[in-house]
Amino acid sequence: MRGPIAPPQVPLAASRAETFADLVQDSVERLERRWPQLADIDFLVQDVPRLDGAAAPSWDETVPLGGTVMARDGRPARVVIYRRPVEIRSKGRDERAALVHEVVVEQVADLLGLTPETVDPRYGED
Repeated sequence: MRGPIAPPQVPLAASRAETFADLVQDSVERLERRWPQLADIDFLVQDVPRLDGAAAPSWDETVPLGGTVMARDGRPARVVIYRRPVEIRSKGRDERAALVHEVVVEQVADLLGLTPETVDPRYGED
């Protein structure tokens, strides 16, 4: 007979995907203090970008770390952060958190038509 992995009072470790989603959420919350309109944007995490059809990059292009979808047909705008490409380009939690924030800032700037430095004055300092 098998019992639980851990006693009820001991929290189980979060998966890498959950931990990554938390980093994105932390970054968004940090930016929402300055840009309350971000509450109207959906922030999503996908493992990898879809590379199909005409949108597929040629082999000499880099894999994107994030992307945006403009609001349309009553759907809110979306910012998508691609987990695996970000994880591959970062070492350790601190570096990953900094890269996630950088990507979120860049995508928000793209969506709002601003520079990343306008969205977050500390952009590029790390």
